[in-house]
Amino acid sequence: MNRARAAVIGAAETTEMGKLPHMSQIQLHADAALNALADAGLKPSDIDGIATAGETPESLALYLGITPTWIDATGVGGCSFMMHVRHAMAAIESGLCRHVLITHGESGRSHIAAAGFPHPMPGSLPQQFETPFGTYGPPTMFTLPVLRYLKDRGYEQEDLARVAVVQREWAALNPRASQKTPISVDDVMASKMIAYPFRMLMCCLVTDGGGAIVLSSAERAADLHDRPVYVIGTGESVEGNMISQMEDFSSSKAFRVSGRNAFAQAGITHADVDHLMIYDAFAHLPLYGLEDLGFCQPGEAAAFIREGHTRPGGKLPLNTNGGGLSYMHSGMYGMYALQESIRQMRGVAPAQVLGAKISVAHGVGGMFAASSTIIFSSENT
Repeated sequence: MNRARAAVIGAAETTEMGKLPHMSQIQLHADAALNALADAGLKPSDIDGIATAGETPESLALYLGITPTWIDATGVGGCSFMMHVRHAMAAIESGLCRHVLITHGESGRSHIAAAGFPHPMPGSLPQQFETPFGTYGPPTMFTLPVLRYLKDRGYEQEDLARVAVVQREWAALNPRASQKTPISVDDVMASKMIAYPFRMLMCCLVTDGGGAIVLSSAERAADLHDRPVYVIGTGESVEGNMISQMEDFSSSKAFRVSGRNAFAQAGITHADVDHLMIYDAFAHLPLYGLEDLGFCQPGEAAAFIREGHTRPGGKLPLNTNGGGLSYMHSGMYGMYALQESIRQMRGVAPAQVLGAKISVAHGVGGMFAASSTIIFSSENT
């Protein structure tokens, strides 16, 4: 395992999560930011780097009274915050800043001063070549690759349903989870059809909330927090913003490139991974992630889940907070995956994986348009 170049010294989610009609988007950012700063033992004036998506860095800096010397407004959807971690690490290492605050906040359910889902711009490639044919938004855009994927892999709808069932098992162990009532494959298959093959319980929640992370250099991390979490590997890539132009509907090129680079930078193998978070806006994404990241061979992910390897007590605990299907999904889920990886590395997660030392958080942006992978360690060896 390679030594880290940056570490998390503060991490927290919003004080409340779920349905928050009394809080605007920027208030959610600020609430999460102040909670993370308190965890780090820092003040807003200690921050000299800001990264955010959905909200603008200039609005956030003004709202919190921060004067940054480095900013990042990368916005590629749900994995933006994972990319922010990667970019912040490089900025800290190069001396552009000392302490970076990464924030997320969305009023996805209540829509209070919210940015909302981005519409294709007139004249853009998607607006010209996909939207006229009825593909708009996640449920309809994701159906195109997943139908090919199910056929190529020999998977059934029930394999998608089983992902949701296992996520709910983890959520039942998490007091903060939005949905904790146990469900069965039959329950998922009986839920309302949204867009074939997706039924309602295969689709993410719609909630309000947010989270924030404070990063500093690995060298000074132990002096700033009693349980720093080290960033040992990062990756990112994009494939394009048109779902119809994927190289292979049964595999995400961005997933493969991002994951491969993160593992290479970390200097670890799949056998070293104790805990895994795969962005699960819809139930097919953990299946793609297991295969494209190399934890399973193509065609093996469904059986891997069916055999219980990702469940509580399994050999590869996956989405231990309950995921976007049962824990929380305000629109861009990547921050919540990062938060759970950090909790696991600190040893404070509600469903703690005993002895976990390495966690992989993997995200998607748009509909397979972008991806980022962050590998955390509880140790800097």
